[in-house]
Amino acid sequence: MGISEELRLAPPVAPGPTVPAVSLATLALLFLRIGCSSVGGFMAMVAVTQHMVVDKRRLLSTEDLLDGLALASLMPGPVAINVVAYVGYRLRGVAGAVVCMLGAVLPAFVWICALGTLYFRYGNMDAVRTVFLGVTPAITAVVLASAWRLWRGAVRDWRQGALALGAALLLTALPGLPSTLLVLAAAAWTGWKYPRPALAAGAPAPATDANAAPAAPAHRQQQGGDDAAAPTPRPRRRAATALAALGLPAAALALLAAHSAVLFTLLCAFAGMSLLTFGGGYVFIPLLQHTVVDGYGWLSQREFVDGLALTQLSPGPVMISSAFVGLKVAGLAGAAAASAGMFIPSAALMLAASGMVERLRRSAPAQAALAGVRAALAGMVFGAAVTIGRMAAPSWLSLALGGAALLALLRWRVDAAWVVAAAALLGWLAL
Repeated sequence: MGISEELRLAPPVAPGPTVPAVSLATLALLFLRIGCSSVGGFMAMVAVTQHMVVDKRRLLSTEDLLDGLALASLMPGPVAINVVAYVGYRLRGVAGAVVCMLGAVLPAFVWICALGTLYFRYGNMDAVRTVFLGVTPAITAVVLASAWRLWRGAVRDWRQGALALGAALLLTALPGLPSTLLVLAAAAWTGWKYPRPALAAGAPAPATDANAAPAAPAHRQQQGGDDAAAPTPRPRRRAATALAALGLPAAALALLAAHSAVLFTLLCAFAGMSLLTFGGGYVFIPLLQHTVVDGYGWLSQREFVDGLALTQLSPGPVMISSAFVGLKVAGLAGAAAASAGMFIPSAALMLAASGMVERLRRSAPAQAALAGVRAALAGMVFGAAVTIGRMAAPSWLSLALGGAALLALLRWRVDAAWVVAAAALLGWLAL
C-alpha cells in the first residue's frame, strides 16, 4: 500500500484546544491598533496581526492564521483584509469579522481622507514623508519577526525548509500572482506526496501553540455546556449567513447611493475591481489606473501617482487608495462608497469559503498538503520583508532603526504598535 492509499485510510486529525473567548469590544480595540501600525502593504498587516493575535494574546494558532492566509491568497480582493475577516470570523463569527474589518480599515480610511483633503487643497504633501522615515525599517522588522515565528511553527523537516527557502527566493525575485500560485501548488503537492510520519500515520498533531488548531470559533465556545458541544452550522447555511450579513451594509449603501449616480457608480466600479483582483494590492494598481484614469477620468496621471504615494505613507492595505479616488470624485460620501465596494464583496466571499478550511482540517491528505503550504507561506513572509526593506532609505539610520526594532520584537516582545510609533518619532527627530 502506497503513501497516498495510507493517507486515504488515515483517521481525521484530532482538533486542538479551544480558543479563549474574546469580546467584540476587545476585538475592535485590538484591530484598531493593528490598523494603526500596519504600514507597508498587505503582508505588514498580516505580520502585525500574527504578532498581536497569535504571539501576544494566543487567540489563534499559527497554523490557523496560515490556513486563512492560504485561502485569502487564492480569493479575490485585498489579502490583508480578507485575512482579518477570517480571523474575526474564527473568533466571534460574522459579527467578529465585521468588527475586525472596521477596526483594521478605519485608521487608514481616516488617514487617507485627511491627507487627501490637504492634498487636493494644497497639492503637495512632501512634508508628511519625513514623519515616515523610520516607519519602513520598523515595518520590515515586524515582518521579519513574524516570518521567524511562522518558520518555527511551520517548518519541521528539511523538505519544508526547502519549500520555505524556495518560496522566499522566488517571491523576492519574481513577485506577483503567477509566482504565488506556482509556489502554493508546488508546496501542496510536495506536502501531500511526502507527508511527515505523524501525518502519514494519521496521528493527531501535538497540542502546542505552534500547530494547535481551534475546534470551533470562540463565539460558539463561550456558551458553555451542551451549547459548546453543538455541531457547527452547515457550510451552505454559514455561507448564506456570511454573505447576507456582509451584504446588508453594501445593499443599504447601494440604496442610498442610488439617489446619486456618482456614488452608485463608485460603489459598483470598486466592487467590480475587488472581485477581479487576485494576488494583493500591487496587482490591483494596473487595473485601478486603467479604471480611474483611462476609463472614468476621475484622476489625472499625476494625481494617481501621488495618491499611491499617500497610500504608502498610510497604515492599512494599498487598496485604501479607493478612498482617495472617492474623496476626489464625491467627497467623504464618495470615499465611503468606494471603500465599501472595495472591501465588502471580497470579504463576504472569503467568509463564505471559510468552511472549506474547517473541512480540510478533518482530512489527513489535506492536512499533509497544508503542512507544505504553511511552510511555503512562512518563506513568502520572508520574501515580503525583503521587498518592504528595499523601500527604506539606504542609510545607517534605517539599519539602526530596523535592527533595534527587530531586537525589541524578538528579545523583549515589545508590542508592534509601540515599535512602529517609536521608530516614526525617532526618524522624524533625526532629520
